[in-house]
Amino acid sequence: MERAKPKTGLKKLALHPAWALIAAFGTYFCMYGFRKPYTAATYAEVYFFGIDYKFLLIIAQTTGYVIAKWAGIKIVSEIKPHQRIKMILGLISFAELMLLLFGFVPRPWNIICLLLNGLPLGVIFGLILGFLEGRKNTELLVAGLCASFIVSDGVSKSVGTMLLNYGVTENWMPFFAGVLFMVPSLIFILMLSQVPPPSAADVALRSKRSPMLAEARWDFFKKYAPGLAGITIVYLFVTLLRSIRADFAPELWSGLGYTQTPATFTQSEILVSFGVVAINGLCIFIMNHYKAFQFSLLTSLGGFIILVVAVCGLHFGLGNFPFMVLVGLGVYIPYVAIHTTIFERLIAITKERANIGFLMYLVDAVGYTGYIILMFLRYAVPPGESILHIFLRTCIYLGVLGGLIILYCNWYFKIKLKKNEQPITQLSPRQSSYI
Repeated sequence: MERAKPKTGLKKLALHPAWALIAAFGTYFCMYGFRKPYTAATYAEVYFFGIDYKFLLIIAQTTGYVIAKWAGIKIVSEIKPHQRIKMILGLISFAELMLLLFGFVPRPWNIICLLLNGLPLGVIFGLILGFLEGRKNTELLVAGLCASFIVSDGVSKSVGTMLLNYGVTENWMPFFAGVLFMVPSLIFILMLSQVPPPSAADVALRSKRSPMLAEARWDFFKKYAPGLAGITIVYLFVTLLRSIRADFAPELWSGLGYTQTPATFTQSEILVSFGVVAINGLCIFIMNHYKAFQFSLLTSLGGFIILVVAVCGLHFGLGNFPFMVLVGLGVYIPYVAIHTTIFERLIAITKERANIGFLMYLVDAVGYTGYIILMFLRYAVPPGESILHIFLRTCIYLGVLGGLIILYCNWYFKIKLKKNEQPITQLSPRQSSYI
């Protein structure tokens, strides 16, 4: 019988979880370099058709992103593992090409280029997520992946601001920001291509993750529809808050009395990412799937409480910088919990034939559709009202409603999943010690 050849070089290094964490973090971190730098520009006093130009840009890119999310329900849930890397490379290349055209095409017609830029970028997260789900340390890996879009949101704006300070025009700044991120993107994608599939032990602990065709997706949704609807509404709320906080960061910081500097964006988001990763990453130590699922709902409730407390604290003298950090924590704790734990452990509890990609793209599609609607409602608000005041009120309303819906979800799944809870006796002594 022929002996298996020992793994050497990159393949041996890729077996370590840190490799997958760095590869996923880096790939998605760099993706933001093709998506968000333009938001660092204010495009002040520029209007077309009587509408603010930056507003049109955000709507255009978000529309492309939304179309990608709805299409991604099928694409990401059905794609085979060996197809992911080629698709990531193709999508990023197309996104950068659209930024090149954004620089050449005159305003306002270059808005179409930003819409087409958003289309490919909206699918990349699900493709990367496919490399990380269904593993015993999935929560930590996905928390690290989510930290990438918290930190990169600030860093990409910092890069955009830096280029503007060097004299790059607002039209060409997004393209040159993408150029800066191109080489590191290729390095991290190469690393991602070496990540091995889940081991037999991972599959035994978390269940096998298979591509889902339309019938399987519909069956899963019908079975847990009331609870999934609640999670979807919670995700809609945090997506709205996260998107306003990200896309209007210069306006929010300015309203709080800060000048627009690269360091301001980056420092706040690094603090937020550390807190969010630490809290959501704790679930890797809870081996019982049902308890981990409940813990993630509890931390989500805590996030909404932090959100409301931060707004009230600002009114009573809380510093502006701590306020933005606390609001970031309040928004991202439930946002990341849904990415890292809620859906991951739901599949592990039920042992259904499913994957996180389907569930994440379902809630993402609803979340970004809601954001576009909110943006149009924002434009109906009297012009004298600042983005900051609207944001503060939205935090209070959605924070309270989100907390109540989390309590409902906990009640629903307690009834629905309790019978599926895996007894502690099924776990190894080492695993049980974590509970």
